[in-house]
Amino acid sequence: MQHYVGLDVSQKTTAICVVDEQGRQLWRGVCVTDPGAISARVVKHAGVDAKLGVETGSMTPWLVHGLRSAGLEIDCLDARRVKAALQMRLNKTDENDAEGLAQIMRTGWYRAVHVKSLDAHRARALLGARAQLVGMTTRLSNMIRGVLKTFGLLPGAGRGLSFDRKVEALLEGVPEIALIVRPLLATWRQLREQIAVFDKAVRQQVRTDPMCRLLMTVPGIGALSSLMYVSTIEDPGRFSRSRAVGAHLGLTPRRYQSGETDRSGHISRCGDGLARTLMYEAAIVILHRVK
Repeated sequence: MQHYVGLDVSQKTTAICVVDEQGRQLWRGVCVTDPGAISARVVKHAGVDAKLGVETGSMTPWLVHGLRSAGLEIDCLDARRVKAALQMRLNKTDENDAEGLAQIMRTGWYRAVHVKSLDAHRARALLGARAQLVGMTTRLSNMIRGVLKTFGLLPGAGRGLSFDRKVEALLEGVPEIALIVRPLLATWRQLREQIAVFDKAVRQQVRTDPMCRLLMTVPGIGALSSLMYVSTIEDPGRFSRSRAVGAHLGLTPRRYQSGETDRSGHISRCGDGLARTLMYEAAIVILHRVK
């Protein structure tokens, strides 16, 4: 008899529920959130042929790859679809959510989500960390400009080292302003150094990836865009047609149709926001700068 297992994951513990083909609850319990501990409980109470289900979450990739390496069959469920089913329960607890996931696995009322490899997640983490530092430098430079502008000191539109030198030149002779701005400028320099470290790591990873090098032959596609695209798509075979990639990145318009009403809205903005931003920047380069 086929068994179905629902996993409701939290940072420290995971609620597990096992049901049979008729939906009868066979066992449920709690164990530490670790692939080894979870696989041991599942094999003991449901067998190695059980079908497991877990919602999308920040710890999902680690658990899914760990459980698959242990020989278990597990699907990652779209949290938006699962939420509609779990809201039908009167009492929300981890145990009830685990049972609800097991029942969803039994009925098949779910859509499995692709779980990227850990290498793809590492590439995405690298690009995300770089983007975070770039945003921090932008906010710092804007704050420095705002402080200087209050006292009639205008560094101009320069960036990078020119901005650094212009600010230092403006601070000469105004020690009371320099007391405020120089700590900000020192932090700005340190962030720029760390961004350079990330840039070097990105270039090294792109050199070893033939797909990234191929994509960089397209005008407007650089190291950041190619690595982000490859790590986001990862397996092109999971898309039935190329047009679906735009929808996956949230670049297709929303649609509302009911009766005689049929209108298109803004882009859906689903999926990875950083990937969407880099693809948009690359498109702008192709449309306006490439001859």
